[in-house]
Amino acid sequence: MSTSSRYLDLPSRAAYGKALTALAAEDDRIVALTADLAGSTGLKDFAATYPERFFNIGIAEQNMYGIAAGMALSGKIPFASTFATFASLRAAEQVRTDIAYGKVPVRVVGTHQGVGLAPAGPTHHALEDIAVMRGLANMTIINPADSTQAAMAVAALVEFEGPAYLRLSRPKEATVYTEEKPFIIGKADEVRKGSDVSIIACGGMVGQSLLAAELLSEEGVEAQVLNMATIKPIDADAIIAAAKKTGAVFTVEEHNIYGGLGSAVAEVIAEAGLGVRFMRWGIPDIYTKTGEYPELLKLYELDGEGIAGKVKAFLA
Repeated sequence: MSTSSRYLDLPSRAAYGKALTALAAEDDRIVALTADLAGSTGLKDFAATYPERFFNIGIAEQNMYGIAAGMALSGKIPFASTFATFASLRAAEQVRTDIAYGKVPVRVVGTHQGVGLAPAGPTHHALEDIAVMRGLANMTIINPADSTQAAMAVAALVEFEGPAYLRLSRPKEATVYTEEKPFIIGKADEVRKGSDVSIIACGGMVGQSLLAAELLSEEGVEAQVLNMATIKPIDADAIIAAAKKTGAVFTVEEHNIYGGLGSAVAEVIAEAGLGVRFMRWGIPDIYTKTGEYPELLKLYELDGEGIAGKVKAFLA
């Protein structure tokens, strides 16, 4: 049964830390690791509550994922956290060889997704991480829509057998879920019904897509919105059903348009032989600018108004 969420008004990285601390009280196998980013990745409370189960490896992401793999093989349930760009690029070899190759159940947690670490600029903007992780055999990828769903995803990952990448946000996402409900890995969630176009989004773009759908509705366009929180394995059945229902599919992600959610959805549509209109929207093939987060969303037309405008142009 759904219950009112304990995780409202938080960025998903903070909800992750809060949920993990609560879950650790019930399972002493849970351990948390970080690469000198306890505060930034939401783990300060965990570190204070369970100091003997918290490990700050220092600025050594490659080592952290090797250590996490060893802990998992020893029966622990490790959640190893750093910025998404570091998890997917700096430590890519260790995530591939130490974790994914042997199906070792490490929860790779990448915070500060997309352009979330806005003032730090393009070196810290995570725009390739989904593409990198999607290319790793055995790797499950989860990008929850908001804080409540992030907490529910953490609970699901405690029980999950296998490697997983959990992608979280630095800024607070627009609220999509006000009540807690079990997170089902591999299943999309229809968060708005519509018959004119199917918007498929992940992460904070789900909330922005809902804002866009309301703007579109004022102009007579009713958009279905699917929250594709699991990007791998992707919910092909939900994509095919949406495409057949509306005949137009528009994907939105805070990620480069190459190799991420849009590419995954395109593969499903192409392999199913569906003759529908399709467009990917996200960060184009560029390196982003430095600025405040709302300014960057507006610049790259990833806020509600920008998405609505792109959908209108797509349908026209």
